[in-house]
Amino acid sequence: MRLFRRRSPLRALEATVSHVVVDAANVVGSRPDGWWRDRAGAARRLAEQIDATLRTDPEALADAVGVPPDDLHVPLVLEGAARRAEPDITDPRLEIVRAPADGDHTIAELARQLAEQGDDVVVVTADRGLRERVRAAGARAVGPGTLLHALTR
Repeated sequence: MRLFRRRSPLRALEATVSHVVVDAANVVGSRPDGWWRDRAGAARRLAEQIDATLRTDPEALADAVGVPPDDLHVPLVLEGAARRAEPDITDPRLEIVRAPADGDHTIAELARQLAEQGDDVVVVTADRGLRERVRAAGARAVGPGTLLHALTR
């Protein structure tokens, strides 16, 4: 499954893109705020928080996960009931990725594809198995608290 097109040879001359791949289920699940009653609503709120941060203070998000703020791309991976979320987002750096089935598989495959392009990839998740998979693919991993701290400051 190819999630993104390969970069063109000319793109190799451009700056590296920093991808912050967010495991929405894991990040949402790290806060005991009743998310289990409305998974789509919780995913929508997270997407809108990320969107607001990208519009107002992208450096906070980039600094938190350890990437440069230039050429930032944030794929937010939704799975299960959360795929129904329809967030009101405007920042083009945030991309909603609806996993066809297992979110972890989609995240691992996305991280692999992006790392193979030579881009900087950070995955936000606390899932130990997923962290091992994305590290083996050449990505880094940070916990949900790292992202959430950047969204709330």
